[in-house]
Amino acid sequence: MDDDLTVAELAALNAENSPLREENAALRQRVEWFERQLFGQKSEKRPVDNPHQPSLLGAVPPATPAEGEQVTITYQRGKAPKQRPDDCVNDTGLRFYAEVPVEVIALTAPELDGPEADQFEIIGTKNTFRLAQRPASYVVLQYDRPVVKRKGSEQPLPSPAPSNVLDRSLADVSLLVGLLVDKFLYHLPLHRQYRRIEQAGITLSRTTRTNLTKRAIDLLRPIVDAQLASVLLSRVLAMDETPIKAGKAGPGKLKQSWFWPLYGYQDEVVFTFSASRGRQHIETLLRQGFSGALISDGYAAYARYAQQYEAVIHAQCWVYSRRQFIEAESTEPAVVREALDYIAALYRIEEQIREQRLSDDKKQQYRLTHSKPPVDGFFAWSQTQLQRADLTPSNPLKRALNYVLAREHKLRVFLEDPAVPLDTNHPERALRPIPMGRRSWLFCWTELGAEHVGIIQSLISTCKLHDINPYTYLTDVLLRVGRHPASQVEDLTPRLWKAKFAANPLRSDLYRVVNTASE
Repeated sequence: MDDDLTVAELAALNAENSPLREENAALRQRVEWFERQLFGQKSEKRPVDNPHQPSLLGAVPPATPAEGEQVTITYQRGKAPKQRPDDCVNDTGLRFYAEVPVEVIALTAPELDGPEADQFEIIGTKNTFRLAQRPASYVVLQYDRPVVKRKGSEQPLPSPAPSNVLDRSLADVSLLVGLLVDKFLYHLPLHRQYRRIEQAGITLSRTTRTNLTKRAIDLLRPIVDAQLASVLLSRVLAMDETPIKAGKAGPGKLKQSWFWPLYGYQDEVVFTFSASRGRQHIETLLRQGFSGALISDGYAAYARYAQQYEAVIHAQCWVYSRRQFIEAESTEPAVVREALDYIAALYRIEEQIREQRLSDDKKQQYRLTHSKPPVDGFFAWSQTQLQRADLTPSNPLKRALNYVLAREHKLRVFLEDPAVPLDTNHPERALRPIPMGRRSWLFCWTELGAEHVGIIQSLISTCKLHDINPYTYLTDVLLRVGRHPASQVEDLTPRLWKAKFAANPLRSDLYRVVNTASE
């Protein structure tokens, strides 16, 4: 009887402890996730087992010798001199564009100052270049305007002020662009720029500096609207979202708002702003004329929108699916390794496609021939793993399996359309300036300020995608926008601007002063 009671008690204890063990495993998994976010590596690259089979997701780690084993290391010492690039201006390898100001310092030869100076003559000049930096470089441009009158008249004629981007403004275009580039490209908040200007010996109120930034960005709004129209014409559109604090929600509180970047197939990105993360913003944007393939992460709002419109085909990101399995790696390392190998095979095939420069029908056929078998195998493997009796509902592996199986059709879209990429890594890279900027300026005081951030970041990010210097582009566009036909505003978007105006951009008067001084 005592034995029966003992067995019953053990059964009761096991029944009582089973949910506690599951809860403990879930909590440990959550703690591990937070530790990875704080202290773990952010790279998603993984090493591969076969050293002769390179992978997009990993690099081969160097072999380490066993303890006590002696290894002979040999190397060859190069005898040939180091080859310099063709565009080096001198032996030091310093390279710079023509618009970089050069201050010439003339030196004298000691032989020409000695008692036998008449015995020497100068036969040439040898140039040495060194890169220098001023603590803060600000210049005041003084325009001397002649005042004239007609002979025989005592009344002087009007002396018009030189043209400027902003009417009745003390700011040259170089200052406007400097404020924008320093804040939104290099993430230097305006209050820090204010301190730098102040330490350079110039008094400029914070209100004036803020208003200059707002007015300059407002001039750029029509250009971003034209770029958004171009993005919505894309055959394949990638969309994502990232949080931002913007606007007051009450005493001492700020609203949780969102940027929604849209990435078009011609490498153009637009950061749209919304005070919520609801589906309404997606509908407001995409109903302006988009039809095609929409690729996104697993956020359900995209799927619900695509279900309502036959003209929109919803594709989902393989990298985001891969991350679901990584969450289960601590509990099921061997099984997760199998899943990652399936996905890694898809990226190796994409690398082969890029190396062979395949496109359109040839790219689609290559995917059907080489990518479809591992995709089929992956989902068959997932179905088999899901039948395991030991997988509890809270097991992260089961959640990952349910996630990919529920989205199987959307993950297969890339097999049907060669223009659809495997993932949304390209918009994720484009939106990096937003979280990087948040670390410096933290939040936007108003929702209008957040819209301004989206406007300027849309242009700067697109400039980087097209290898355009943002400073040169913004200077030209701000000088040009007042006289450019409104019906042709799309020509001022970075992609078209590069072809039409990049060869001979407009520049600040400061550039003419620097060139004159250097001559």
